[in-house]
Amino acid sequence: MIIDVLIAGLVALKEYIALHVLTCLIPAFLLAGGIVTFVSREAIIGYLGAAARKLSSFGIAAGGSFFVAACSCTVIPVASGIYYGGAGIGAAFILLWVAPAANILALVYTGSILGTQMVVARLISALLMSFVIGLVMAYAFHKEEKNRISTIQMNNRRLMTKKDGILLLLLVGWLLAPNYIVTQGPYWQKVVVWAVGLVVVAAYAWKTLDRDRIRAWLRETWWFVRIIFPLLLVGVFFVGIIGAVLPQQWIETWLGGAGLRQSFLATMIGAVTYFATMTEAPFVDTLMSLGMGKGPALALLLTGPGISLPNWLAIARVFGVKKAMVYVPTIIVLGTLVGWVAGFILD
Repeated sequence: MIIDVLIAGLVALKEYIALHVLTCLIPAFLLAGGIVTFVSREAIIGYLGAAARKLSSFGIAAGGSFFVAACSCTVIPVASGIYYGGAGIGAAFILLWVAPAANILALVYTGSILGTQMVVARLISALLMSFVIGLVMAYAFHKEEKNRISTIQMNNRRLMTKKDGILLLLLVGWLLAPNYIVTQGPYWQKVVVWAVGLVVVAAYAWKTLDRDRIRAWLRETWWFVRIIFPLLLVGVFFVGIIGAVLPQQWIETWLGGAGLRQSFLATMIGAVTYFATMTEAPFVDTLMSLGMGKGPALALLLTGPGISLPNWLAIARVFGVKKAMVYVPTIIVLGTLVGWVAGFILD
């Protein structure tokens, strides 16, 4: 029995490495490293101050958070850094939510495993939830916000140079192309598209960047690989084990369909359990193959990487207990409602 379970984990790991590392993760890690290297953090943060208009600061925070690849715990230093640097509480908590719940790495990986419908639903849901979260936090602590003085002023520094922007766009295209150009057919066709993209990106980078900037880019990329990739391998291995030991009838009974109970249970599973970024997609795929409904699946896709029990404790420590007591229940309520509504739309 134990040997069979371990074999199931190894099989899941083998399939994951064979089908996703080359065409998905390598471009994704290079994109994440490129964003850190080439995008001006000061210029982004300058638009998120406590005195900035909520609509614009929330939009910038939500949009920028898609490019921050982080799990529910590693995003806390980033969010607290911009908050204590002068960003408004609404914008800071939008980053705290969107970055782990729907960053571009997780979105692309979700699309490659679960399909376009689920990735679009995840993107739209995360955006809608982010604005509600920002408004709730800003309203709940509006008196405190009035007493805060922003230490970051608007500046004229560009987000990035034109050449760097073109490179990031090429990286995004390289990341998306294999899975969205080749939607059917043998895997080698995706590899061909990936190889063409590699040549284009490498040639452009070699022509426009000096050696020091290339080294800095690769150094930041390696940081993402070192932090995320081992967790992915461990997560996928345990996903394979869970798929082998979970009784299908239990999944169908408690997580199947589109009811409010199923969505709430999926949300609570995600809210308590820790998921490294991108490990939620294979986990949800396994549960869906055992009978999990699409609504509860979406709720788990959002809350699984978005919050966790360690995340609750860290938020209370960094931002204060009151903020954690407002933020966490807000996520649970929104996740449950989103999963419940989506269940009727997607199924």
